[in-house]
Amino acid sequence: MKSIYQTFVVILVLLGLVLSPLISAASPKEWPEEIRVGLIPTEGGADIVERFKPLMEHLERTLGIKVKGVSASDYAGIITAMAHKHLEFAYFGPKSYTEAAEKANAAAIALELNKEGEAGYYGIIVTRKDSGINTMEQANGKVFAFTDPNSTSGCLVPNILFARDMLVKPEEYFRQVRFSGSHGASILAVKNGSIDVAATNNIDMDRMIEKGQASLDDFKILWKSELIPGAPMAARKDLPESLKAAFTGALMSFNSNKEGLEKLQNGGYAYADDTTYDVIRYLKRLKAQMAKK
Repeated sequence: MKSIYQTFVVILVLLGLVLSPLISAASPKEWPEEIRVGLIPTEGGADIVERFKPLMEHLERTLGIKVKGVSASDYAGIITAMAHKHLEFAYFGPKSYTEAAEKANAAAIALELNKEGEAGYYGIIVTRKDSGINTMEQANGKVFAFTDPNSTSGCLVPNILFARDMLVKPEEYFRQVRFSGSHGASILAVKNGSIDVAATNNIDMDRMIEKGQASLDDFKILWKSELIPGAPMAARKDLPESLKAAFTGALMSFNSNKEGLEKLQNGGYAYADDTTYDVIRYLKRLKAQMAKK
């Protein structure tokens, strides 16, 4: 009877229902006592943990076990933590996810929607509105910033632009190339003038604007990418299937939490799997091929 009851609980979660504390507390014995969710530092580690707090609380209530959000100083730190089984789940960017799938036994279970409900986001390259830079050609000889080597919109996608479309090498085209460490840092560096041009994305720009740390009037968008698959939530493959299913269902049930989504600053979650990110693997191969030329 117990196993039937536990299966019933998982089915309810998958249907996106919010379980009562009494029901959700009855989690299967094979589940860990605590779930640790890694969060890549897109805007700084402390900021992203705070932003994800309502989701962590929702997951804890729904699953009936303790859920803790943790971050690191860079994207690689989250990949390494999952590889050493210090994390059960993690929020990655598309490129960092493909690295985690190879090195950390990660498997995508859901993706982040943008506020328009699209299953993705757009990479952008920005400058200050008063910089006098109006095109990527005019950015030649300026100071440019990527975010993190494992960032999709902050590194991989703009590198494809430079190599395939502009036929330039960043280290030669710009006077100086830096890595800021996060999208928030890149946006603020452009705003305060310490960086002339930077790669980021529309979602993180919107988040900085909503936090009052930037205004769209401060920036000029020099380039916008095609739609990039939404940032994935991934699970370690060796976790119990019932836990992965229940966690995925709990994510979907968060879509009805309007206040929580406002805090999280996205449009909710949709189902995804590893194949969703094959396009990112293609871009990585393309980048490597072009680097050899």
